[in-house]
Amino acid sequence: MRHGVKKKKLGRRPEHREAMLANMAASLLAHRRITTTLPKAKAVMPFVDKLATLARKGDLSARRLAASRLRDPQALKTLFDEHAKHWSDRTSGFTRWARLGPRKGDGAEMAVVELLVPAAVAETGKEGKAGKAGKASKAAEGKSKSAGKKPARAGKPKAKKAAA
Repeated sequence: MRHGVKKKKLGRRPEHREAMLANMAASLLAHRRITTTLPKAKAVMPFVDKLATLARKGDLSARRLAASRLRDPQALKTLFDEHAKHWSDRTSGFTRWARLGPRKGDGAEMAVVELLVPAAVAETGKEGKAGKAGKASKAAEGKSKSAGKKPARAGKPKAKKAAA
């Protein structure tokens, strides 16, 4: 019996599983969103959350521990230099997942995993481009454009009446 064993095996040897999780975490840090199977998504989230906790500490020891697990220098730099400052007030919950439905080829349940970063950073890729004033003006612009248009009809078109 597997008492107290929390990790999923994912049908792989430990070396392959660790390398796969490190690669998925590096992709998630680089792109902020990845699409994968549901079991892999559930397995990568604690891995990334532990890396994020190390990044919040920010000292040399934490950087070295994260480097030993992540194995990608560019992803490590992104984690400690960009993402850590956004998570300074957050103690947990650095990622989230959502179901996408079955994959077309083999029916595997798919999910998307996302990093939780501020909306301004996620939209522009850099900090400070879209502030509160920018968002408010964009929202007002969108309302004024949609005010003059008629909403699209949904459903079946009505049958035309015959002139009798």
